[in-house]
Amino acid sequence: MGSLQLKSVRKSFGPVDVLKGIDLDVKDGEFVIFVGPSGCGKSTLLRIIAGLDDATSGNILIDGSEVSAVPPAKRGIAMVFQSYALYPHLSVKDNMGLGLKQAGAPKAEIEARTKKASSMLSLENYLARRPAELSGGQRQRVAIGRAIVREPKLFLFDEPLSNLDAALRVNTRLEIARLHRELKATMIYVTHDQVEAMTLADKIVVLDGGVIQQVGSPMELYNRPANLFVAGFIGSPAMNFIDASRLGRSDATTIGVRPEHMALSRESGEWTGRVVHVEHLGADTIVYLDSEKAGLLTVRLFGEHHYEPDEIVHATANAGQLHRFGDDGKMIR
Repeated sequence: MGSLQLKSVRKSFGPVDVLKGIDLDVKDGEFVIFVGPSGCGKSTLLRIIAGLDDATSGNILIDGSEVSAVPPAKRGIAMVFQSYALYPHLSVKDNMGLGLKQAGAPKAEIEARTKKASSMLSLENYLARRPAELSGGQRQRVAIGRAIVREPKLFLFDEPLSNLDAALRVNTRLEIARLHRELKATMIYVTHDQVEAMTLADKIVVLDGGVIQQVGSPMELYNRPANLFVAGFIGSPAMNFIDASRLGRSDATTIGVRPEHMALSRESGEWTGRVVHVEHLGADTIVYLDSEKAGLLTVRLFGEHHYEPDEIVHATANAGQLHRFGDDGKMIR
């Protein structure tokens, strides 16, 4: 079992409130990802769950038991850090088994768990090597293996892929997804990368300013963002926001439309604008245009399209894909 409950968790550093009352339920076996901009409180919240920081107030329950006063080693959690945190003088095998050795586990048990974890992570051929002899991706796999051998109730990941290059990030992301399916373990993962969040999570928790803005599945957040912040944070390129009064609409304060839900034409369309810049990405073409009526717009087109800076074009939004937001920034249902 590995359920987690957070009840009114607050954290202050002097007069600064970093977390302003976090309530969250994580079910056993869920993959939950915390996302948000720098300083939103996501890493602080993870450290409080791990016991590395104390909450100012509130309750933390793992499998229904209050753990706020329980030291990190007794909480049944294992944490994977951004920096790997491997001992350079120890082999891969010894790094992976060190936590069990320090806990007094029998040698045969350490051997069996290390063997199982190294097989899951394709590290069997590297067990005798030291961290300096490994690539960044291999070191991160060792750090994940060190967590697996402990068979924790909760796996906590603190931006584990941020030190890897783009190709390694993709490969390691796939490995983490596979491990979640195989282990059926509860995983809580912090990242600022929304692609990681959208591709890995069962449930995403969007934080800003120490407050949960929305909790939901990746597609719930994409299709039904609760407010302007979530709408602008989830999705790449970001959603276009248009002052509704400029469009002559009185049913909302702001109209949102995602770049991929717009079409371009040289003949006619809803909003006329001048092309400012074009990004050719191969699979996609991103066109930025300055429209007098709607302001700066971003349009994402599938495939290769040829538009030139200063060209006059016409953009049209898919009427069924418009999002309406009120004065308070919340989505109008």
